[in-house]
Amino acid sequence: MKKINFNKPYLTGKEDKYILEAVKSGKISGNGIFTKKCHEFFEDRYGFKKCLLTTSCTDALEMAAILININPGDEVIMPSYTFVSTANAFVLRGANIIFADSHADHPNIDETKIEGLITSKTKAIVVVHYAGNACEMDTIMAIASKHNIYVIEDAAQAIDAYYKGRPLGGIGHLGAFSFHETKNIISGEGGMLVINDEKFSQRAEIIWEKGTNRSAFFRGEIDKYGWVDIGSSFLPSDINAAFLFAQLEHLDDIQQKRIDIWNKYYEGLYELKQRKIIQLPKTPDYSTNNAHMFYIVCESANERTDLIEFLKNNGIGAVFHYLSLHKSPFYKKKYRGLDLVNSDIYTNTLLRLPLFYGLNHDQSFFITDTIKSFYL
Repeated sequence: MKKINFNKPYLTGKEDKYILEAVKSGKISGNGIFTKKCHEFFEDRYGFKKCLLTTSCTDALEMAAILININPGDEVIMPSYTFVSTANAFVLRGANIIFADSHADHPNIDETKIEGLITSKTKAIVVVHYAGNACEMDTIMAIASKHNIYVIEDAAQAIDAYYKGRPLGGIGHLGAFSFHETKNIISGEGGMLVINDEKFSQRAEIIWEKGTNRSAFFRGEIDKYGWVDIGSSFLPSDINAAFLFAQLEHLDDIQQKRIDIWNKYYEGLYELKQRKIIQLPKTPDYSTNNAHMFYIVCESANERTDLIEFLKNNGIGAVFHYLSLHKSPFYKKKYRGLDLVNSDIYTNTLLRLPLFYGLNHDQSFFITDTIKSFYL
């Protein structure tokens, strides 16, 4: 068995064709023909009110922080068990991050812990749909409405995932997606901001275009454009958009293949779950499973370290995930909140297995058999 890497980007076969079309169009900077095609795809398929491609999910989150007017001293509630970009986007605007714990049986933010963290300084709740599983959005949106604060969905891992039939990224005031090469749908580096509250639509375009109203000018709505707000160069090259569009055309095929791999993992490791040796992913009953990742939860940090080494020696690339942000070198001296027990458990014991389109059944069986041989 050849070495199995943790990730291998999948090419549909049309990426180079569309990139060449973008080049021949004479416009390879942002907001070209393929950018518009991608926007239309998401708006038509998921009913998103407005979409703007960005150079990364990080940029989409930074745009969100600008749009809701985060100022120094504002507080933003989010899970500690997440990627640093979730927090950085708001820290850059001067916000204080208020970290919440995860659920005991899955890594998403525990919605029952949110309201107790709200103060007069709270500006927003940022939810992270970990592994593409939905947070409990009805409860979270009700809390936000009660306290007149914003909800931003970090849907980096949640393409084509749903909460009670509603697409993730389309429920909060704003949503942010990632198309990094480790995601289901990729463009190498890339992201997207979804604007669900129409009051943000016009300003979002301006921030996206370096603080200018150039988009309105190109549509013929104004005679000239100028600097009207803060902003940055958030929009990606149309070459990136061309690559992404080739992926989007194969979304259903990609999703079905990933779900098939995910199910094979679950079936292959179910015996270890039954024997209470490891924990397997839980998909809440209000959420779909988009097969973004497959993870197991080990009994201890030492066990996980030993398992990673065992898998590596057998040619299998498996990785741990996040360090709880409240214990990160950057933030631990600032953190004054409660212990976040569940977040720390996932930090120490969660292990991600390879999951990519090209992973075949023989490889997935080999991975599950290798894990079982470690334990049994």
